Amino acid sequence: MKYRKIDGDKYNLHLISTDKFKTITVKVNFKRKLIKEEITKRNFLINALMEGSYNYPSKRLLEIKTEQLYDLGYRGSNYSTGKYTVMCFESTFLNPIYTESSMLDESFKFLSEIIYNPNVKDKKFDSLNFNLAYNTIRDYLETLDENTRVYAGIRMLEEMDEDIISYRNSGYLSDLENIDAKNLYEYYLDVITNDTLDIFVIGDIDDIDIESLIKENIKTYNNQKNHESHFYKHNKIEQEVKFVREKVLKEQSTLVVGLKMEEMTDFEKRYVLSVYNYILGGSTESNLFKTVREENSLCYYITSSAISLLSLLTITSGIDANDYEQTMSLINQELNNMKKGLFDEDKIKNAKTTYISGLSELEDSPESIVSLYAGIEYLNADTIEKRKENIMKVTKDDIIKVANKIHLNTIFLLEGCDNIEQD
Repeated sequence: MKYRKIDGDKYNLHLISTDKFKTITVKVNFKRKLIKEEITKRNFLINALMEGSYNYPSKRLLEIKTEQLYDLGYRGSNYSTGKYTVMCFESTFLNPIYTESSMLDESFKFLSEIIYNPNVKDKKFDSLNFNLAYNTIRDYLETLDENTRVYAGIRMLEEMDEDIISYRNSGYLSDLENIDAKNLYEYYLDVITNDTLDIFVIGDIDDIDIESLIKENIKTYNNQKNHESHFYKHNKIEQEVKFVREKVLKEQSTLVVGLKMEEMTDFEKRYVLSVYNYILGGSTESNLFKTVREENSLCYYITSSAISLLSLLTITSGIDANDYEQTMSLINQELNNMKKGLFDEDKIKNAKTTYISGLSELEDSPESIVSLYAGIEYLNADTIEKRKENIMKVTKDDIIKVANKIHLNTIFLLEGCDNIEQD
């Protein structure tokens, strides 16, 4: 596999050459700083663009065209990465050596059609496409609280009440009501003009003039280049733990515990934290799983997740409301055990083995390889080989130091009950 970056004036082109796959994957990313008031509109926009383009104004017509392109696959998504948000357009198609030489140009044109030729008339999105996207977003937001695990996680972060940490990546119904076909198109023009633009191409592309194809099909405007860090640092680490309880008409309760991290070194947040999380609650052999679930039978599930980009660690568990205090006591016990180094050395080895195994799997699909190089571009992440070297350097002392930089901050209990009026 060979990687080459072409640093253009208005965009970055990332070329990943490999003969491992019979397909070529193209990913076009528009990135900008995360702004709360734009989250819903950004989610809406990607949905509207996926509903149809000017020349293919419905999903059915898009599907017919993809069939003509030998079942070309296309996707659109919007996700946050620390202090930034990325709108992504992706297309995967057969290498033309297996089809027809003209398919290469046609496939690039199709992706360009979706991104740069939306179904717009009189400077506003077509009403049918707009309404379909609107209904999709509205239905999702209105039913968000039905997934208690997701909802409890969102509410815990909101209770932290700190800048981007508290933002709902799903968006807000109140913001949705202010979006119309005209201002959505105005926002679209803002995105394609001003966002940082990165283009990733992976496949057997050594003999293909990708640069020419990009110049012909990917439009560039005044796209900004932004190299600020994606990592978020807390304004402060509070001493007092915040507890919030909501009730829900469910039998099971959901407990979400949020912990803030002090500033860590690159090595700590990229490597030590992964091992720490694996041992604490990131695996079925973790301390939390063993103590809370297996030994005390207090939960249906329990897991921890480290979000280094936001300097956060979360613990999520499905419990009976009556078991809250005992469960929380055992969680605190295991957090303190990590700070004291009371964990098995074998689990460090297992964590490293699992980490390295996961790295090897990254090379099994074009999408994961592109994500790898996107991480290198956006987060200054290390290569796979460098990651394998660094994870092996993690020691027990490193883990203990990290454990002492992690502090309990917010506890959110979504308490299940038979009658919502009960106390």
